[in-house]
Amino acid sequence: MQRPSTAVATGVRARLAQATRTPPGRLRLAGVVLAVLTVAFGGLTAWQLETRAQAADRVVSYSQPLSRDAAEIHRNLADAATTAASGFLLAGAEPDEVRSRYEQDVATAAKLIAEAAARTTATSPAQGSLARLNQQLPVYAGLVETARADNRQGIPLGGGYLRYASEQMQTVLLPTAAELAAAENQELADDYAAAEAVPWAAYGLALVTLAALAWVQSTLFRRTNRVFNIGLLGATAAVLAGALWLTVTGLATDAALHRSSREGAGPLEALNSARADVLTARLAENLHFVARGSTTKYADQWAKAAENLAGAEKTPPGRYSGSLADAFHKAPEAAKPSVQEAGKQFDEWRRRHDAARTLEVDNADYQGALEATVTAKGDAATADAAFNATDKALAQAADIEQDRFTKAAEGTGGDLRAAAVAAALLGLLAAAAALRGLGRRLAEYR
Repeated sequence: MQRPSTAVATGVRARLAQATRTPPGRLRLAGVVLAVLTVAFGGLTAWQLETRAQAADRVVSYSQPLSRDAAEIHRNLADAATTAASGFLLAGAEPDEVRSRYEQDVATAAKLIAEAAARTTATSPAQGSLARLNQQLPVYAGLVETARADNRQGIPLGGGYLRYASEQMQTVLLPTAAELAAAENQELADDYAAAEAVPWAAYGLALVTLAALAWVQSTLFRRTNRVFNIGLLGATAAVLAGALWLTVTGLATDAALHRSSREGAGPLEALNSARADVLTARLAENLHFVARGSTTKYADQWAKAAENLAGAEKTPPGRYSGSLADAFHKAPEAAKPSVQEAGKQFDEWRRRHDAARTLEVDNADYQGALEATVTAKGDAATADAAFNATDKALAQAADIEQDRFTKAAEGTGGDLRAAAVAAALLGLLAAAAALRGLGRRLAEYR
């Protein structure tokens, strides 16, 4: 005895066989198949384009801004540490702008951390990093305030508090900020990959649909000796138009997204690495004087950061092999002069740093070395002034690259979404045209 499901399947096959024994039955079946294929082509193409559009929108409004903010969190934290050390060294002579810069750095970092936490999903790997940053930033700020208070009262313990605060910054906050930046950069890369994915399934179904349309038209020609079937030709034209629109829009948006990555997102990542090395070098330079020469730790940190930034100390000016070189090579033409200017300013900074080191080590002139490094007088001949000029030039390059990213990537999601709507409509139009074309042949049998 047959199972119910088997009996149903057998009945369906029998009815299909009966239907296809006559020309009208075969025409009806062909119409159903073509309608299903054309509608499926339109629907699949629209879905794949919408998926790409959503990824392109995430690149512009979600992952790239979060990647940028993660880099800004890292930069503001590092700048806060260097500025706090500068303020400590200047003690009672600390200018208002130094204090204001530190407070602005901390406030900006806290604001960006809160905004990033609100925008990321609960399952995002960035959530853990943001929670640690949110917890540890007030701790760091409290240690800095204690160090400042002790320093103003002449209590030697202030230097210990600042070194401990800086240790927390270097071992906890900055590594966590780097983890956050890495997670956001990976998310940005994933969204770029999704936005640029080739819709192979849509192309495959387009070929199958066109082959089915060609086969039906060929069969009709052999049996009726009629060369053209307007409805089937219209359906073929609609499917071809959908495939062409898919290709043109895909190529155009791929080019725009590639340009946004090549001239914006990619260069910004390299530039952020260089800016981090600049701030690491400056922090080490300041902490060396906070420690008053009691350790070579910070001098070694400076040397390592400077080498990461621009290669070995004896590298000729302008011939870098570190993060500055990477930032220069990846920068768009409009940003290259700013990165080049940063390199020139770093050469001057390194020269002034070496001169201050000579005063301290060879001449045993700690105060002279300190004044050659940082001063409340706003002297343009200090290492601090050269650092500020280096950082300013890199910031100008970052603004240019961010603008290049926005101009290239903005609107790509809308273009893909418009193509998705067009593909869906063309699929429905193709189905209607195919049914109408076959309907005219069916009418001849009545």
